[in-house]
Amino acid sequence: MPQGQPLTVPDDGLTTRARRNAPLFAVHTGAGKGKSTAAFGMALRAWNQGFDIAVFQFVKSAKWKVGEEAAFRELGKLHDEHGVGGRVQWHKMGSGWSWSRKHGDDVDHAAAAADGWAEIARRLADERHDFYVLDEFTYPLKWGWIDVDEVVETIRSRPGMQHVVVTGRDAPQQLLDAADLVTEMTKIKHPMDVGRKGQKGIEW
Repeated sequence: MPQGQPLTVPDDGLTTRARRNAPLFAVHTGAGKGKSTAAFGMALRAWNQGFDIAVFQFVKSAKWKVGEEAAFRELGKLHDEHGVGGRVQWHKMGSGWSWSRKHGDDVDHAAAAADGWAEIARRLADERHDFYVLDEFTYPLKWGWIDVDEVVETIRSRPGMQHVVVTGRDAPQQLLDAADLVTEMTKIKHPMDVGRKGQKGIEW
């Protein structure tokens, strides 16, 4: 896409402005680091434009603290107190389960994930937010806890101007096919491969 010009222009009857203002559905997947980080970077841009931001973390422990959460909560306060940027909500879905699936049983985890998705679907139907980050959402889809086809249909048919970004490894093909933007993070090297643990300011 040299100089911002699309390679092809679809014959869909829409103007350039209409296509530019269409809501975006993005998926960040792959084994490499940076999927969530890229999504939060997009959310930061959206916040700066005054968008209402909603983050739903699906596979982090309820006790998990990440730097992005603290930063976005402060940005939310900045909006509430001074009218700068947009509103921010941050939700940890589920009952403190993690990608390792060590705590609780699958029935509990599946029910918590389904409840979380049901809440998101309600908000999409009600046009509650402008920009959604569904962080690590591919895992409950992969494990069959949430129906992929239902998710695709709900996102495709969402009303208004609501952007949705999904992150996580092993995104189902149906999700990739439905998305407007798909990015695969490919791991070339990672410090953990040589025994280095996660670092403050890098992983959290």
